[in-house]
Amino acid sequence: MKVLVVGGGGREHALAWKLAKSPLLGKLFIAPGNPGTAELGTNVPIEATNTRDLVDFALSNDVDVTVVGPEQPLELGIVDVFKDRGLQCFGPTKDAARVETSKVWCKELMSRLGVPSAAFKVFSDPSEAAAYVRKSDVPLVIKADGLAAGKGVVVARTGKEAAKAVDDIMVARTLGQAGTKVVVEEFLEGEEVSVLAICWGKSYCLLPSSQDHKQVFDGDEGPNTGGMGAYAPVPRFDTALEDQVRDRVIEPLLWGLERQGTPYSGVLYCGLMLTSAGPKVLEINARFGDPEAQVILPLLDVDLLELAIAAIKGDPAGFPASPRGSAACVVLASGGYPGSYKKGLTIEGLDDARSIAGVEVFHAGTAVKEKRLVTNGGRVVGVTAWAPDLKAAVDTAYKAVSRVNFEGMHYRKDIAHKALSMKR
Repeated sequence: MKVLVVGGGGREHALAWKLAKSPLLGKLFIAPGNPGTAELGTNVPIEATNTRDLVDFALSNDVDVTVVGPEQPLELGIVDVFKDRGLQCFGPTKDAARVETSKVWCKELMSRLGVPSAAFKVFSDPSEAAAYVRKSDVPLVIKADGLAAGKGVVVARTGKEAAKAVDDIMVARTLGQAGTKVVVEEFLEGEEVSVLAICWGKSYCLLPSSQDHKQVFDGDEGPNTGGMGAYAPVPRFDTALEDQVRDRVIEPLLWGLERQGTPYSGVLYCGLMLTSAGPKVLEINARFGDPEAQVILPLLDVDLLELAIAAIKGDPAGFPASPRGSAACVVLASGGYPGSYKKGLTIEGLDDARSIAGVEVFHAGTAVKEKRLVTNGGRVVGVTAWAPDLKAAVDTAYKAVSRVNFEGMHYRKDIAHKALSMKR
């Protein structure tokens, strides 16, 4: 079979890496891909948001299955376009993808369905929103309605911070059209966990739980990033909690989406807070997380291509996806990230890191310049290791990290620290 992966980051490298292991695979294309995916298949110089050229490429190259990585093409309706041209595409339709592309739409959907999440109010008038947050108890969470590349959520510790967030998003429009509306939510306390399911309609296959590390510095300090690392599975997420998430979150969402005429196909990402009152939804995404994909996919003892085809055709539930051991990913970032940073810095040691058993390095922000591998983004690579237990996976990942170097490189040194402390 010929397969096209849409996207060019660490998530897409991980998807291509897993798909390349399928005995069903004949040829693999990645658009636009990166230097890491070039080792697995053929990179195609088409941006992920260029749906017209992507569908033309798929048709002219007899692509059998397309797997969509990032959220922006889903918002543009790439799955609808491919289906209209008779092509198989793994991901939700534009309407179903609103679970991620509109926080207002998703919160109102969950409220109607009784899915537990933070109490909220929606505002389209900035003055009304500012007045509300000034008189509300803090902390508060301010969310831009639309896609904002991971920058659309502000945790405000004071009323002044909350009012500034409203002003930045709705008046200054720092996030563009994403800030037309805001959602103001109560702040939830507990432990975060990500639970992903591969779905079609009301049928689904649950994937191993994972936990991302958003803040840039150790101890969850500093500004939010796209993710500085992750691990899977989460020890605290036991069978009882899994059953609660199935019964209260995933199944009601899938049932509700199908009932209203937008059946869901693809990856349903449930970002949860494990509160004292049980799991509550922080966010819903319409695709694999990044870097969560880098720790989930190595643990799957299933053929990802076969599973994706089953989801496209309507029956992913027959695939058991219990994890094989544990995995940890450490993201190596450019100096200054998530602020400004240099590009074009030589990266050394990736082959040395990959020579360690149970290690893979997923490219996120890299490029080739004058035959040298160089930095080309804020999150440069994700160093992932898998092992029979979490401590071994973490230790192996950091051993591999020690072999990589580029000017200004920084990373968190406490990936999975809380989980390992709890297990002792």
